[in-house]
Amino acid sequence: MTNGQMVKYGAVAVLALFIAFAGWKWSAWKASAQAGSAYAARITCSCRFIQGRSAQSCAGDIAEDASAVTITENIKERRITGSVALLGEASAKFTPGFGCLMEPR
Repeated sequence: MTNGQMVKYGAVAVLALFIAFAGWKWSAWKASAQAGSAYAARITCSCRFIQGRSAQSCAGDIAEDASAVTITENIKERRITGSVALLGEASAKFTPGFGCLMEPR
């Protein structure tokens, strides 16, 4: 077997191990992303619509805890959505008298 073939087989083995690992951990990653998205959406919703703070100021509240979460806001509907690409998404909506409530999926 030549060096080129050994490198090729080694690369295929590493790729196969990575795919197996990702398949094994996928449900845990998905659950973690869903929880992080919900957390970030709820905290940001309260920050924006109850405390009345700026989006930049609110981003600092979740920066360390949920750094992989992307936040989008719909000012008109008073809704904040947190998402982690390919893994999870959750939305919180401000309702007067009730505060920020998580929306069902």
